Amino acid sequence: MSGNMPYQFLDAEEVVRTIDRLGMRIAERFPSSSLSRVCRQLLSIAKQAKARSVQIARPVWSLRLLTLLVVLAILGVSAGTLTTLELPSRQINLLEFIQLLEAAINDLVLIGAAVFFLFTLETRIKRRRALAAIHELRSIAHIIDMHQLTKDPERIAYRGMETASSPREKMTVFELSRYLDYCTELLSLTGKIAALHVQNFDDSVALASASEVESLSTGLSRKIWQKIMILHAIGGEQRPASLVVREESRSPAE
Repeated sequence: MSGNMPYQFLDAEEVVRTIDRLGMRIAERFPSSSLSRVCRQLLSIAKQAKARSVQIARPVWSLRLLTLLVVLAILGVSAGTLTTLELPSRQINLLEFIQLLEAAINDLVLIGAAVFFLFTLETRIKRRRALAAIHELRSIAHIIDMHQLTKDPERIAYRGMETASSPREKMTVFELSRYLDYCTELLSLTGKIAALHVQNFDDSVALASASEVESLSTGLSRKIWQKIMILHAIGGEQRPASLVVREESRSPAE
């Protein structure tokens, strides 16, 4: 980040450090959970995002030079063609003039389309890279949501007859609350990585795709927070939160 404007751009290094710390917190509390592996995957994507964002923002000078040469060649051929044209020796009628005008307009349209294609080629290449990375983040968001799908707080408060296919839930209220909270943090960081890819790339399609990932992460987090609120209500009805924390930190010898 710039020293003069430290809070106007996302710092890729800080995003990576935040995900790394979150991964350590998940591994320390749930060492054998697959959520920890998902966090490591997100960390790997965040490190790639740092390089990708720089690559997307960097001008492709070789492509720009090639585009300029091709455009100059097209203009040169067009100018040479105009200079070799011979004016008709007789006066042309209206129908012949319309035919010549139509042919000239068609040539101008084709030349303009070719020039437009060449000048937008760099943007389309960068857009394809950004959309591929953002699509990967969309998949990660759904994977995180899958990990909290069976974490139902009511199953802890109102345990009933379980079937053979029922999820085996061994977490306490406090542990489940922390697990769900980690999921919301992962979803939030997923949206930040999506924004990181396009913060230096002013393309409407890529920006819209990144916004969709952020909206998806926010919507999934909202569902998880509803579960967390239910857990807080359950914990408040059963016993004080401080008592739950003390029991979780109590050693076997106690």
